Parts: sequence; C-alpha cells; structure tokens
Amino acid sequence: MSTLHQLGFFDVTTRYEALSQQGDPLEQLAQVVPWEAFRPALSNVLRRSKRKQGGRPPFDAVCMFKVLVLQALYNLSDDQTDYQIRDRLSFMRFLRLDLDQRIPDAKTIWLFRETLAKRA
Repeated sequence: MSTLHQLGFFDVTTRYEALSQQGDPLEQLAQVVPWEAFRPALSNVLRRSKRKQGGRPPFDAVCMFKVLVLQALYNLSDDQTDYQIRDRLSFMRFLRLDLDQRIPDAKTIWLFRETLAKRA
C-alpha cells in the first residue's frame, strides 16, 4: 500500500517545467494573446449593480473568459470543463490558478457565458 505524498512547491514547479519542455500549447497561447486587453470590454459588459451583493466574490473576468476559450478549443461541456480545470495542470497554469485556489464550477461557467451572451 502506498502512502500519500504531499505535493511541495518544487514538485509543482518541476511538473510545469516538464510541460513547458514538451511544448505546452496553452503556455504558448498565454504568451501570444494579450489577455489583459480584454479586461475593459469584459468589465463594461459585466458591470455589477451598485447594490451590495452577498456571497463569494466573483471570479476574475479575464480568467473566466479564458475558461470559455478552453471550452471552445477542447469542445468541452461545462461539467467537463470544471473537471478538466481540476485535473490538468496545463489548464490551471493557463488560467493562472494555484492548486489551493477556488476553481469555477460548471454552474459558474454556465452563468458567466449566459451573462456575456445576454449583455453583449
């Protein structure tokens, strides 16, 4: 029976380096596309009302936009996108999410896409 090994900082770095050496296409996409250039347009479309909103703070708009890009590139459903973000280091790195961060779930992804579609 094997014991669980707690992943350390250098373990993750080593895995990211291995992905880079193998030519991670998402890393290349992240370097080529100026993702921050989409922030002003996303902010205009996603402007929240002035009233105080409860619950968790929303995910970063650029991160969520990149989630939709992943869905289109890999032809994923919302549920599969949720799973793949949790499962794949390349997706997490592309989205600039750390292992200990909250991940957008399928409903959050659906709601973001619907909000964009209605307000755009």
